[in-house]
Order: sequence, then C-alpha cells, then structure tokens
Amino acid sequence: MRMRVVLFLLVICFVQGCATMHDVVQAKQDGSEGTTVTYEVKKAQAWDIAKTVFRWEGCDAIEEHPEQDYMLTSSGMNLVSWGTVMGAWVVPVDADHTRVTVVTKRRVTLNVATTLTEGTFQKRFAQAVEIVKSGQQLPALAPPSK
Repeated sequence: MRMRVVLFLLVICFVQGCATMHDVVQAKQDGSEGTTVTYEVKKAQAWDIAKTVFRWEGCDAIEEHPEQDYMLTSSGMNLVSWGTVMGAWVVPVDADHTRVTVVTKRRVTLNVATTLTEGTFQKRFAQAVEIVKSGQQLPALAPPSK
C-alpha cells in the first residue's frame, strides 16, 4: 500500500510539472525567460536560420506562426532529458537586422537538463549566420560546433 501511495505522488509530480508549448509562449510574453540576440540578417533569412537550427538539433515538427513572428517545436526524451518544448521569436529591427529570442523549457520540471539550451540555439544561430554571410547554403546536417 505504501508503494502505491509513493507511486501515485510521483505521477502527480510529473503531471503537475509538465511544460507545454503554451508555457513557452507565456514565458516569452511575460518576459520571465528567454535569450535575445540581434543579428545582421533580414527577417526572412533569420526565419530560415531558426528553422534550420531547430532541425540541426533534432527537434520535432515545427509549428510556424509567421504573422505573429514566432515558431514552436519540441524534442523527445533521451538519456538525460524527458524532452524540451521551445520557441523562437524572429522580429525585424530594421531592414537588415533581426532580433531573435529563444525560450526553452524542460517538459518535466524535475529534469536537470534540456535537449537544447537557449545558449546552444544562439551559438548555432550565429554559426548559421556566418555560413549565410559567406554566400553558402545552409547544410541539411549540422556542421561541427565551433
């Protein structure tokens, strides 16, 4: 009986602590989370780069909301994480600069890691900007990290 109670409490903790894509949008809207960097690229380029970075990092399907300047995605569990939900906001500053904000949240709040961190996203994004600026196409597979 004691084991059933403990198991029930663990299930409640996991269910109560599950982050959703709505939580990602809410965190961005209230400004409580997210990492923002402005890049010297046009919005269309930044949009394509953000999708590419998510694909490089093994994310699932990307839900695009271009009219609201954001996209959402997730990744499944692996050896260190129960998965991650994340979003990227791609907002033009002017004709040649775009502000990119990324928010990542662990699916289960008890997790110690995410499958993609905000810092890794921004580092990969900067790497992709360099590729685009050099006149090359973005590769389908992630290049080695710098």
